[in-house]
Amino acid sequence: MVEMAADGEKQQGHRPGIYKQKNKGHKHGKHRTKGEIERENKGRVSVTVLTKKQRKEQKKMDRRHKANQLRKNKKDMVLTEKRRLGSRDGPPHLVVVVSLHAQADAGAITKLLRGEGAGGVVHHDRCISGVSDSFGLILPRFKQRFTFLSQSTADMHSLLDVTKIADSLVFVLDSTEGWDTYGDYCLSCVFAQGLPSYALVCQGVSELPVKKRVESRRALSKITEARFPDARLFPLDSEQDATLLLRHLGTQRQRKLGFRSKRSHLIAQHVTFTPNNPVDSTSGATGLGTLCVSGYVRGRPLRVDRLVHISGHGDFQLSQIDAPVDPLPLNLTVSRPLKPSKGGDVDMQENEAPVRVLMKADPSNRESLQAEAEVDPMDGEQTWPTESELLEAEEARKKKRVMKVPKGTSDYQATWIVDEGEEENGDMDEESSDNDDDDDMMDEAMDKEDGEIDSQDPGSCCDSEEEEEEEVCSTERAGADQRYDEHMDEAAEEEGLKRYRDARANEMFPDEVDTPLDTPARIRFQRYRGLKSFRSSPWDPMENLPLDYSRIFQFQSFERTRRRILAEAAAEEDGAMDGWYVTLHIIDVPFSVMESVQSGKPLVLVSLLPHEQKMSVMHVLVQRHPSNTEPIKSKEELVFHCGFRRFRASPIFSQHTSADKHKMERFLRPDAPIVVSLYAPITFPPSGVLLFKQRNDGIQDLVATGSLLSCDPQRVVLKRIVLSGHPFKINRRSAVVRYMFFNRDDIMWFKPVELRTKWGRRGHIKEALGTHGHMKCVFDNQLRSQDTVLMNLYKRVYPRWTYDPYVPAPLTWVKREGTVEMEDLDME
Repeated sequence: MVEMAADGEKQQGHRPGIYKQKNKGHKHGKHRTKGEIERENKGRVSVTVLTKKQRKEQKKMDRRHKANQLRKNKKDMVLTEKRRLGSRDGPPHLVVVVSLHAQADAGAITKLLRGEGAGGVVHHDRCISGVSDSFGLILPRFKQRFTFLSQSTADMHSLLDVTKIADSLVFVLDSTEGWDTYGDYCLSCVFAQGLPSYALVCQGVSELPVKKRVESRRALSKITEARFPDARLFPLDSEQDATLLLRHLGTQRQRKLGFRSKRSHLIAQHVTFTPNNPVDSTSGATGLGTLCVSGYVRGRPLRVDRLVHISGHGDFQLSQIDAPVDPLPLNLTVSRPLKPSKGGDVDMQENEAPVRVLMKADPSNRESLQAEAEVDPMDGEQTWPTESELLEAEEARKKKRVMKVPKGTSDYQATWIVDEGEEENGDMDEESSDNDDDDDMMDEAMDKEDGEIDSQDPGSCCDSEEEEEEEVCSTERAGADQRYDEHMDEAAEEEGLKRYRDARANEMFPDEVDTPLDTPARIRFQRYRGLKSFRSSPWDPMENLPLDYSRIFQFQSFERTRRRILAEAAAEEDGAMDGWYVTLHIIDVPFSVMESVQSGKPLVLVSLLPHEQKMSVMHVLVQRHPSNTEPIKSKEELVFHCGFRRFRASPIFSQHTSADKHKMERFLRPDAPIVVSLYAPITFPPSGVLLFKQRNDGIQDLVATGSLLSCDPQRVVLKRIVLSGHPFKINRRSAVVRYMFFNRDDIMWFKPVELRTKWGRRGHIKEALGTHGHMKCVFDNQLRSQDTVLMNLYKRVYPRWTYDPYVPAPLTWVKREGTVEMEDLDME
């Protein structure tokens, strides 16, 4: 039996089942060893627990005291801000009265506010320079002072400039409709750039019967809920109502706008111009001179060595800052005796005092007006090669170039023979190959489809009586049609039709272009390249930069520089402080600025932060405005209102993603936020941005609204084109594709680029078949006959340098008494 067991298979040991009894281990009362702990934890480490001291935890009473201190500090800050606005320490409370309806009278509102009901003193002596309907109001009863300005909505540029620096806006509404269509358009612009504190006013409610007053106010409140939720409506029909409105304007909470609270700014109270060459009789009308602007400093302290920007006119330097006497002193008995004239007004001509100089600019510390970097044409040249370049040239010379030459050709003769590919690439001009209108070839098919005209005569099968009736109708309509056609611009209609067709084709077939028949694809698309993955494939941002990049400035870290400059501006205590009445001497200013003031436009100045006069590539995140329905194409000239600046530029559009590469959009999309890239002066966020499109007749339409995103010249924007082909023969995973290329050389040139289909298949080109553009392709799965083969190609695009700081004033359509008139405003 033993021998049989030995000769047979070896017996396996018993394996316990799931019901095996497991006895408890003996509790010996000893601690576990380190080895046992490591075996049980199996390399796991416990979470580090911080002590209360490390977590800086406080006791309950300490936390309560800290919360009370923070609450008290915030309350004191709010009270200090309220006391400062309109008081002796701060500038007068600037209130802008805006009428939002053609039937609403803003003049009647200002007439009630300047009345004697509140017991104030009115000052009329050119409170806002050039603006007739403006006045200052001192209220000793409230210990506040105001500056009122009535601004017409017909001048959109002046309206936007004044609302940027206004402390409060008074919107005058119609008692029945609220605001009209143009008033709603003005509200859209004001909301987009930043809305300060406001108050809603209406007139005519007291004239209604007592039973209808409540219904009228309820209906008007329902209209205003869409734009102004939880807003209070003030009826203004008596001096008592005016007193309530003044109290509300002086005590309401002020909304802070980021782009103005971080910069010092002022609105001109008094302006004078002194030409640089007083001897020349024509210099005062056309030359440069010194502009003296008097006004109250608002926002941050104003330094004399900083540049100032005059809205609509450009950047300038300061020479000195003076401190004249405040024309609106709150303490009438202590500061300066004012002689009130008839009606409570004050005459300032007999209360003049000498002006003292606060500070003068140091030419060595004053910021420069240089906006573009100096371009050295020899910067890219080299006078003598380095040793490494000599070694590379020697190695390249030793390498033999293998090429086919006629029999008997020497090596010296072979070096002069140029390859066919090099010759074709050398003849092609780089600028001419950069054609941004790759999708223009798609218009031919669309034009043929939409432009066909039926050549048949519609009246050939009709009777003679019907023909006579048609002739009578045509003669009756001939005059009306002719009058209608007189106002029709055929060129604009054709351009609009082409734009709509391009937008529709891009929406139906995004980025698809047709391969030209007369030009090789490797020449037509030689600046494009294929990417294995749009997300992960590398793209050098410093590769093949355009010449315009040598004119701009770039930050090593824009966000770090922005935080540092804004922190330094917030901690500054040098210069003219907030609330001071000063006179700025601005040098080398053209006389056109004085002409603008004389025409009745307000003058708004802002002190620029460091580097804000320099040019760079700015990026703006915008959303298309719902009122705009016309297609806006990339690289089309638009009007920008960015902070206190306005200018014209031709931007490019791209998708808003967090990747390192961004796909270019050919048109401004209405359903998604778009990043707009352009060459513009540097502006530190936050700041609101408005985009306008100027028509041929001079009217500017609001296209999009948004805010500043960043300043980054290294943001890579890639333009994509899609070449399409159709499967000709399908054999499981392989297929013969045609109509993508039309010669063999193009197929071999684009062979490394990956293919995809509209139904999700991926593949590559295996070989070319014949010489007419047929190619054999292999895919990851079998193709369907109705599928389309696509090839994606990319190239980097840049905006056009079309920056123009001078924007013409828009023409505005104003509806009055059932008729439409066009107001021709002066050009800036």
